[in-house]
Amino acid sequence: MSIVYFRITARGAHPHIRAPSLERLLARADGPTDDTDWRARAYRLIAPEGARVPAVATAALAPDANRSAWVCMATPVHLLAGMTSIRMAADGLLDIEPSEADALAADFNQVFAGGGVSLERGRDALLLCRFAQPLRVTTSAPEEAAGQDLWAHLPRGDDAARLRGLTSEIEMWLFDHAVNRRRLETQRPVINALWLWGGGAADAAPPAVTGWTAGDDPLFGSLAPVSRYPGASSSGVVALPDWPGSAAWEEAEARWLAPALADLRAGRLESIELSARRRRMRLNARALWRFWRRARPWWEILIDGD
Repeated sequence: MSIVYFRITARGAHPHIRAPSLERLLARADGPTDDTDWRARAYRLIAPEGARVPAVATAALAPDANRSAWVCMATPVHLLAGMTSIRMAADGLLDIEPSEADALAADFNQVFAGGGVSLERGRDALLLCRFAQPLRVTTSAPEEAAGQDLWAHLPRGDDAARLRGLTSEIEMWLFDHAVNRRRLETQRPVINALWLWGGGAADAAPPAVTGWTAGDDPLFGSLAPVSRYPGASSSGVVALPDWPGSAAWEEAEARWLAPALADLRAGRLESIELSARRRRMRLNARALWRFWRRARPWWEILIDGD
């Protein structure tokens, strides 16, 4: 049977607002278990057996072998410098407007012209960095580094030095950039780095998918998106960009989680998985009968302690 995987992708500090329906489910679910590499876990639920997990950037970018060999995500972030280390702010993953992404890409491609690297806007305001030569490097997703020292999350591998060097050059380029001056005028945090991650071959074949996806994520928003819950005939992944308890969450809960829960109760789904930050909970139909478990604030189960 099918599985529906719900991932809370909200950024920044979470509000302490209760979400009763979600909390009842979490109280009855199994877990928590580690979900650090959540995209790999979620992708395997909707892909043919044995399919390789795609690079985030190559899934988000239409293949184009003539323009580059390798591509990675370039996520705008805000870093904080300490006395002996640099860390990403807890709310350091920044949302930008498409116009800001266009302005950054145009200026980057002038400043870095001839260096075998270019920047472009993908879907909505996603930024992608293209390279003329393939890189052998392993990177961390930016949400893994939020609120933490960056040392453990720096690129690794044979070509890590090049990616780290480019990151340093980008930080200098962004200092007092026109886009940041406008952000300061509107009291928004400045973009002082681009987090380069999720890279792979730009001409890779489109990822194989047997299930469906929904919501806001650079990988799953590019695979097999649907606009409404399609039922339990196949597994799905839903990326929810709002924190539980908000008005937007209540709407998303009614649109996605409630119909999946109805299928679970009716025996049409094998399970529902609920994930945030580094934790994942699993709920099957039998677990729904655990009425004696006391509901707690959702953040105590999914967020706190990571």
